[in-house]
Amino acid sequence: MKNYIKLFTAFFGVLLLFSCSKDFLNVSDELAGEQTMEEIFNNPSQVREFHRNIFTGIPNSSNMIIGIGGLDNPWAGASDELKMAQGPLRNTTTNGYNQANAPFHRWNLLYQLIRQANLFLENAKVIPQSGLADYIDQNELAELRAQARFLRAYYHYLLFELYGPIPIMDTSIDPLSTDLDFARNSVDEVVTFLDQELLEVSDQLNSIETKEDFLALPTKGVALAVRGRMWMYAASPLLNGGYAEALEITDMDGEKLFPENDPTKWQKALDAMQDFIDFAEAGNYELYKEYDDNGDYDPHASLYNLFRGINKEVIWANPNASWGALWGEGVDRRATPRTERGGFANIAVTQELVDDFFMIDGLTIEDSPLYSEEGISGPGEDLSGQAGEGIYKMWINREPRFYQTVFYQNRNWHISNNSIQFFSGSGNGNTSADYPWSGYLLYKRISREIYNSGSNPQSEYRPSFIFRLAEFQLLFAEALNEVNPSDPRVIEYVDKVRDRAGIPKLIDVKANIVGDQDKQREAIQREMRVELATEGQRYFDVRRWMIADNQVGEGGQGGTFYGMNMNASDEMSFYKRTPYETRAWDKAMYLYPIPLDEIQKSEKLIQNPGW
Repeated sequence: MKNYIKLFTAFFGVLLLFSCSKDFLNVSDELAGEQTMEEIFNNPSQVREFHRNIFTGIPNSSNMIIGIGGLDNPWAGASDELKMAQGPLRNTTTNGYNQANAPFHRWNLLYQLIRQANLFLENAKVIPQSGLADYIDQNELAELRAQARFLRAYYHYLLFELYGPIPIMDTSIDPLSTDLDFARNSVDEVVTFLDQELLEVSDQLNSIETKEDFLALPTKGVALAVRGRMWMYAASPLLNGGYAEALEITDMDGEKLFPENDPTKWQKALDAMQDFIDFAEAGNYELYKEYDDNGDYDPHASLYNLFRGINKEVIWANPNASWGALWGEGVDRRATPRTERGGFANIAVTQELVDDFFMIDGLTIEDSPLYSEEGISGPGEDLSGQAGEGIYKMWINREPRFYQTVFYQNRNWHISNNSIQFFSGSGNGNTSADYPWSGYLLYKRISREIYNSGSNPQSEYRPSFIFRLAEFQLLFAEALNEVNPSDPRVIEYVDKVRDRAGIPKLIDVKANIVGDQDKQREAIQREMRVELATEGQRYFDVRRWMIADNQVGEGGQGGTFYGMNMNASDEMSFYKRTPYETRAWDKAMYLYPIPLDEIQKSEKLIQNPGW
């Protein structure tokens, strides 16, 4: 069962393309060739293979730069978190995209797998035991059906997240049908479908899964988490009346695809989030924490080791995907400095993300007296215990999450202890494919055990997380704030995350914001920004909040982005905020365009606004 997903990809090779032509629902090659559906579903081993192929659509957040698609994690590089100096994101952020060349679709693959799930649900049956022959009993069948039903709903959710309203496909359509053209269901229809499916299937799945070999299996906790997050989308401005251009979109029958604002959806979102939180707090999930030999809490060890394996914070993970190695196209190699044995040094953290991390006093750089951009640190000036002397003062006295996420000039590499220099002095530091354009490297989730030299290990397995508890505690705080900002749990749940991060609680350093909905909303959004940095959610959050039109540094996704001066000829000139690119943004980018070829083949599909 190890690598639950990969084992079965080859068997089912080429799946069915979602299209509006008659080959939309053609059977896949292996069905059209030697076997009928009846033969497959009378063979226990092939039933299981058919079922397990459905898992091949679960996301891989560890694939971030080369060979990436919409089910990987291009989203960190496509948002105001990272700059990728290689791969499709090198130019996409500046050139933008249109409905013909948008690079990160989910449409075809997920509709293929939705059909695979429907075929399984419609054909799988008990295969009685006969002698020593393999069989599928009622219990196994019920488990397989619940997993397939969840994945069908989850894949609809992933489409909904990217495109908004989508066609609901809850049956396998006869490929000989004369009508293979499907219109988009409305936002409310999709939400109703997902809410019912996820709530019902949550009671049919196992409660939790802790064995690493089975991490891909959905559980009750996973289903409740997806349902909660789905309702957060449904209640947020983008899909709840806040996108004026979307309100003008109607289908071919004149029916609106996007609803007017409905404030009651926030209560429904809160109810769904409460269901998940109640389940989590019944002993199923908890924030990951480590303590030193004296019993003192160690936030740095906690935040680093959180991502190195499975623990009680992890709700769902992709065990088939790892954060890579110092060879191939892995993130580790591309976040390693060029001086460190073949590193490519081309996954750069934006200055805007650097600025949003807190100081060790729990305050923002705008509010904290500890923050300075004047000069280099001397003895005793860094109170964090992480930066020390000889470091640009912008980077001293920062919170633990900053040091776990950002690698900066003159920081020592963890294996060699080399002091890293980023500026090239060659005049091409902001254009080269093997320099970090902003003057910072990504450090989050990078292994500190591997090194491309001698007997050092060159790879370390780290599973790719899909959901973890900290995100859902912050989502719960957000929903509470939108329903009742005076509820003390708003601050309480943000402070749970801050406490694990090793910084003072809001209740202690920002008591003046308690009960103020706008200020609490801003605090929650900033906490999500730094806690979930580069994990793939920021791209979607700035869109559902509809803050992507703002200025850069305030959620804006278009405009001039800054870093250190990578073209400096000396070190002190490097410490200057310097533009490295101007990013493209258009309001149409709030929702991804439906693939142009699908629009052209259909008489019913309506394109998203602006495309």
